[in-house]
Amino acid sequence: MTLKSRPTVALATLALAAMALAGCTEEAAGGGDGNGGGGGGGDNAAACAPEDVKLVGQVRNESNPYEASWLDGGDAFAESVGLEQERLTYDGDSTRQQEQISQLLAGDTNCLVMNVLPNGDADTDPIVTGVEGTDALVVTQWNKPADLNVADYEHWITHLTYNGQESGKQIGDALAEAIGGEGGIIALQGALDAAAAQDRFAGLEASLEENPGVTLLDDQTANFSRAEALEVTRTLLNKHGDKVKGIWTANDDMALGALEALQQAGRDDVAVVGIDAVPDALTAIQNGTMTATVSSDGPWQGGIGLAIGYCVATGELAVDDIPEEDRAWYAEQFLIDADNVAEFRSPEVTPADFECDNVFSRSQGAIS
Repeated sequence: MTLKSRPTVALATLALAAMALAGCTEEAAGGGDGNGGGGGGGDNAAACAPEDVKLVGQVRNESNPYEASWLDGGDAFAESVGLEQERLTYDGDSTRQQEQISQLLAGDTNCLVMNVLPNGDADTDPIVTGVEGTDALVVTQWNKPADLNVADYEHWITHLTYNGQESGKQIGDALAEAIGGEGGIIALQGALDAAAAQDRFAGLEASLEENPGVTLLDDQTANFSRAEALEVTRTLLNKHGDKVKGIWTANDDMALGALEALQQAGRDDVAVVGIDAVPDALTAIQNGTMTATVSSDGPWQGGIGLAIGYCVATGELAVDDIPEEDRAWYAEQFLIDADNVAEFRSPEVTPADFECDNVFSRSQGAIS
């Protein structure tokens, strides 16, 4: 399998894609019924000049290294096409997220492109509905209600996510193997109203069914937060003591919090797994203090959402021409353990992913 991760240290190489992207045409962008100017995507709307596109990336917070790397990826893409990205964070507060989106949409939405991480499933509908009545374009990632159909919208270009059940099961199986197929584990869940958290935990449950010797002693949410994971892990270690042989976490930030709690408790006999492939987690895997993670390539996510929107805004890509399976799709992900972590510490960089005719190259198929 070709490695196509894009860590922050290598993001500057995205400038290699500038020549290809700068050639976007002045044809009409596809789809949409915006209020007039370019970027809304309507059949009668003029495409935006590349220099007129406004790029916005929005995540929960930058204290989460994965989400910080997402915004860094957005910066690198923006720089590669001679633009800047506006970085927005809402600290996991749905009300604040909606307020930020509303403020953007109350201004000039002509040629506005947004790459958004909705705080939870319920936050996606008001975001995309609000965008639909403007000239803005939006790409969403991770969280979306199953019954919300991207193809029913013209300014909501695409939604991408990762097969959370698959990644949750992958790290569950890796954890089971690490503890010899038997023993007690604890689980730290993400934000409970987030589809990614729900799917990943369902993957753990599937892993437990296939590994009957592994017992789930306890599970609690730590809301994808390292600080919360530290406190929750302390509590669960005090509660279950030496019965805890492994810790399953729904993201690397929580895994790193769990590792800190284990260190404080003087425990070096507990396997820990997570998801996101953040640099500190890769270091921990390489050092042998963490067992496995899954790469969802935050820098690529930060860049690809803006790249797709940029290509539509400038007329190189028409929404009407995007296949239905690419309106809501799973992106490629990779299990990382001690055997292959070195590859992910020095990955291959592929700026071609961001060219307008290649932005769906990592699709693993439609979200069912």
